[in-house]
Amino acid sequence: MAARRRRVSRSSMSVWFRRALIVLAVLVAAPIVLTILYLPPFVHPVSTLMLKDLATFQGYDRRWVPIEDVAPALVNSVIMSEDGQFCFHRGIDLGELKGVINDALAGESTRGASTIPMQTVKNLYLWNGRSFVRKALELPLAVYFDLMMPKKRLMEIYLNIAEWGPGIYGIEAASQYHFGKPAKNLTRRQAALLAVSLPNPIERNAGKPGPGLQRLAGLIERRAGGAGDYVGCVGTAG
Repeated sequence: MAARRRRVSRSSMSVWFRRALIVLAVLVAAPIVLTILYLPPFVHPVSTLMLKDLATFQGYDRRWVPIEDVAPALVNSVIMSEDGQFCFHRGIDLGELKGVINDALAGESTRGASTIPMQTVKNLYLWNGRSFVRKALELPLAVYFDLMMPKKRLMEIYLNIAEWGPGIYGIEAASQYHFGKPAKNLTRRQAALLAVSLPNPIERNAGKPGPGLQRLAGLIERRAGGAGDYVGCVGTAG
């Protein structure tokens, strides 16, 4: 009887192990397959935060808009604020990442080094919050996503899934919510305000900016105005 119980126990463990491997394989394969499915412009991806809002019956406002219908000043401002090397790196800004690692090894507080591809895969496939596990998953996914996705399409997806307030996702909903106008009609200052609110859109209100946010927006507005080659990969003018 004891031997039989051991055989049953081993068999049960084997079944659970195989199931765990299947689940792991699905989790690994899903982003790879979805990235390919997201290539056509008529596909409108949603983020994990949007899915959470639906699952918890909170709902959300997201209105997909082609990147051609977004003010160039907004695209430029987001690049200059969030990822100045967007057009030149392949998913990861190695210079910024090296600086973060050096700071961490020196025991200093680390600055953010997330690129737009990293933020996009986090929004599409992962979760919020600081975690070494999430970051370890984020890095290879960002490289793969950047490799497969044209920069312009990548930026279009990012602008349409980024969070710009409680339940407000995508630049069109954000523009309407904060300024009462479509994204294609944003002024340079409004575009800069939306861009600098991205790191913390819950606390940073682009529609009601304080003095600090206004100063930061002014800096990004000037940088975006002379962006030049920094935004060349998405076809916007400086």
